[in-house]
Amino acid sequence: MTDTAMASDLLEEEEKKSLLSREFGFWVYLMTDAIIFALLFATYVVLSKNSAAGPTSKDVFDLRHTAGETALLLISSLTFGMATIAMARGLSGRVIMWLVVTALLGVGFLAMEMMEFHGMIAKGAGPDVSGFLSAFFTLVGTHGLHVTFGTLGILVMIVQIPLKGLTPPVRSRLLRLGLFWHFLDIVWIGIFSVVYLPGVM
Repeated sequence: MTDTAMASDLLEEEEKKSLLSREFGFWVYLMTDAIIFALLFATYVVLSKNSAAGPTSKDVFDLRHTAGETALLLISSLTFGMATIAMARGLSGRVIMWLVVTALLGVGFLAMEMMEFHGMIAKGAGPDVSGFLSAFFTLVGTHGLHVTFGTLGILVMIVQIPLKGLTPPVRSRLLRLGLFWHFLDIVWIGIFSVVYLPGVM
C-alpha cells in the first residue's frame, strides 16, 4: 500500500470518527430538548385551568384549524422520509425535490400558527392575560421556533446538496436534520393530545 493510499485511509477513518461523535452529540442535544419540552408541558398542565376570569381554552381553540396544522406537519414528516430514502439510493435530484416539498409544508404550518396567534391576540387572548395563556404561548411558540429553525436547516441542505453532492458529511447532516424534524412531529402530537384535545372538551 502506498503512502498516499494509507493517508487517504487515515483521513477517511478520522472523518468517520468525527461524524460519529457529531451524531452522538446531536442525540445528547435532542435529549436536552426533550427535557425542555417536558418542563413546558408540565407547566402548561399546572396552569391550564388558571384563566384568571379571562378566555378559556374552549373560547380560543379551533380544533379544525389545529387539525390542518397537524396534517401539514405529519405529511412533512412523510416527505422528509421520502428524501431520506432518495438519499440512500443516491438520487440527489429527488432528495432536493422532497426537501423543497417538506420546506413548503413547514412554512405552511408556521403561517397557520401565526394566524392562530394573531387571531387569539386580536380577541384579547394574548400571553399576558392569564397563566393558562402564558403557558400556552410559551409551549406552542417554542415548538414553532424549533420548526422555524428546522425549515431554515432544510433550506440550507437544499443549497448544499447541489454544491457538495451526497458526501458522507452531507448525508450525516441530513440524517441529523431528519431526526430533529421527526422529533418536532412527536412533540406536536403531544401538544395536540395534551393541549388542544382536552382544551375543547
